[in-house]
Amino acid sequence: MEFKKIRDAVWQAEAEGTMRVPARLYAVDELVAQVKTDRTMNQIKNVASLPGIVDAALLMPDAHEGYGFPIGGVAAFDLETGVISPGGVGYDINCGVRLLRTSLEADEVRGRLEDIINASFKNIPSGVGSKGRLRLQGEDLKDAVTIGSNYVIEKGYGVKRDAEKTEEGGGMTGADFSKVSDMAKKRGAPQFGTLGSGNHFFEVQKVEKIFAPETAKAFGITHEGQVTVMLHCGSRGFGHQICDDYLRVMLQAAEKYGLPLPDRELAATFLKTPEAENYLGAMRCAVNYAFCNRQVMTHWARESFSQVFKRDWEALGLEVVYDVCHNIAKIEEHHGKKVCVHRKGATRAFWKGHKDVPTAYRNVGQPVIIPGSMNTSSYLLCGLPGASESFGTVCHGAGRVMSRHQAIREFRDKVHSQLREKNIVYRATEPDVLAEEAGGAYKNVDLVVQSVERAGLAQIVCKMIPLGVVKG
Repeated sequence: MEFKKIRDAVWQAEAEGTMRVPARLYAVDELVAQVKTDRTMNQIKNVASLPGIVDAALLMPDAHEGYGFPIGGVAAFDLETGVISPGGVGYDINCGVRLLRTSLEADEVRGRLEDIINASFKNIPSGVGSKGRLRLQGEDLKDAVTIGSNYVIEKGYGVKRDAEKTEEGGGMTGADFSKVSDMAKKRGAPQFGTLGSGNHFFEVQKVEKIFAPETAKAFGITHEGQVTVMLHCGSRGFGHQICDDYLRVMLQAAEKYGLPLPDRELAATFLKTPEAENYLGAMRCAVNYAFCNRQVMTHWARESFSQVFKRDWEALGLEVVYDVCHNIAKIEEHHGKKVCVHRKGATRAFWKGHKDVPTAYRNVGQPVIIPGSMNTSSYLLCGLPGASESFGTVCHGAGRVMSRHQAIREFRDKVHSQLREKNIVYRATEPDVLAEEAGGAYKNVDLVVQSVERAGLAQIVCKMIPLGVVKG
């Protein structure tokens, strides 16, 4: 399979062998070679071979190998003939990012950064197996994962406008708690409001550069030097267990329904089956768990700032800009028909006038949040009509270029000095976590966001750089 350039930052490989549709890659020239260094090419070829796939199997510029689907992989399936695959969603269901703006200036925050990071590290539990300050069990857990972030908002962990500026309004309908295993419930109950580990983070940032002032203003970003806060986390052990449970179910279902699998990691079933409905019901619970998780952490981030500055969070302007999902499967309408869109390490990016963009932003377009690594930069983008060709989807981050083990070997002795050189205040549960997430372990995020802009999928609105970070 060979990609050929069809326009700026867009490449296509025509269908061959078992492929039912072409594969399309969105990337500037400098990033194309990196997609060929692991199993990504073979994985997207396998995705293009699945029944009922529509138009093309897509790769975003941050693409790298994952389980089943490549991370940065996108595919839409016909509801009558297509399939659903847990490997096309991922283990960390609704891993996502929330951006908050503030009325604070970088200069007034710098002197209090250590206090902010220490308070946040204390207030937001982080790390592998971390347990939250809010424990939900039984009917409380059921209600939370059925309703979504409005459940915890009603409990005092935020305000209604937070949910209004969250994808799906902070709650995905169709969640079915009866389809969630007892093990998933057991793992999820103690982890509400926890950051987790790996690439998840809490970060205090400064707006370094505004590229689209009018759009930025609509998103509440008014000037360079403004302080923002970014949260990156997902559904923790709850979502992980749901994925694990249903991978086994899907392998059996594929055999039951005579569904040919190009790879066992792509365990799937036809959308018109009870197994698909059961998975969707459970997956939506994990989506809502993650929305609740980020909402509770938003509350504790506000609490941390209030403790340090001795002012109410509203006086500090700590308002949600937006909250986006990364790992999800959703029934959406594209090109006049309803399809099931799998976004695995990819971000929804709807455009001006789209009915699913929050009312506050409908005349502008959906905010798209692209985190970089902890010692580079992150971006805020806005969806464009051109994204209709990618099922309203863009990249989700910088994208790894080396394994975590390799990153530890390469950066264990370097990452601390790299962070100090940039005056970044940091806290982590374990030293190796910092090395795993060093900037050199990722692609160049500047080139990644340039790729989707040059392809016409989204507009770069502003660039943020880290001032302080908490790693799980």
